[in-house]
Amino acid sequence: MSFERVAITEEASKIVEQLKAKHGELIFHQSGGCCDGSAPMIFEKEDMYLDDSDILLGQLVGVNYYMNQDQFEYWKHTHLTVDITKGRGSSFSLEIPLGIRFIIHSRILTEEENSALNK
Repeated sequence: MSFERVAITEEASKIVEQLKAKHGELIFHQSGGCCDGSAPMIFEKEDMYLDDSDILLGQLVGVNYYMNQDQFEYWKHTHLTVDITKGRGSSFSLEIPLGIRFIIHSRILTEEENSALNK
């Protein structure tokens, strides 16, 4: 059986598709840094520098979802679902001009998921 670390709501998927149509290839990144902290942010692929400290968690609507390794240590036992909410975040994420922002809902992985994903 295959398990995933990240998922996305239908509403958030529509926004990602809209952003892909406008900006081309995109990337999700969750850093835990400044601005909106651990909120998922979406950027044009060329605008985001990734290095060995970024971990690929999965792909959502054809967009890779990365998390910084330090942040991953806090979140590795959770399943994340990307959603949207009204309001402006304080980041440079591409959805901000639309008057919305991406957020995550999390839940603890089941024992079976944890065994498979955190070997």
